[in-house]
Amino acid sequence: MTGLEAFLASTLTVTLAEMGDKTQLLAFALSARFRRPWTVMLGIFIATVFNHLLAAAAGGWITQYIPPVVLAWGLGLSFIGFGVWTLIPDRYDENPELDKFGPLLTTIVLFFIAEIGDKTQLATVLLGARYANVVVVVLGTTLGMLIADGLAVFLGSKLERFVPLKFFHRMAAVLFVVLGVVTVSAFYVRL
Repeated sequence: MTGLEAFLASTLTVTLAEMGDKTQLLAFALSARFRRPWTVMLGIFIATVFNHLLAAAAGGWITQYIPPVVLAWGLGLSFIGFGVWTLIPDRYDENPELDKFGPLLTTIVLFFIAEIGDKTQLATVLLGARYANVVVVVLGTTLGMLIADGLAVFLGSKLERFVPLKFFHRMAAVLFVVLGVVTVSAFYVRL
């Protein structure tokens, strides 16, 4: 496995998984509320780096303590499960009380919290375990978040007129299932 493969898989997986996700909806809402897209994007970047660094490190840690066959099947089935989960769109619930902290701090706090237990964070854990390269996975997943959330921040509702979110959900679901099958079969190819 190359670093480029880990980077590209991480970027593509998170970009597609983030489409229609609650954090993408949050990015859109924050951009509309504050009308400071670059500040919102900086907040997304900071929150994502910290959140995904913890997630990818947890994935790398897991690989040290779980036998390879269990890890391969666990990762494979988890990726397939994420494929199904991705087909269920998220909702975003607003919290106007945080506005008093300004656009940057509000974005960082809301994004970091919203990512906890989110499918993109859990996908980052799996990618960290799959590729065992925390830095490359975090770079890829962070870029994926910035691509998907940048679309929400800068293009917002204009994008959905041209490409429906269901398309991205289906593409992400297929990608997760493919990653699941490849993960399990790669274990047996190495034997």
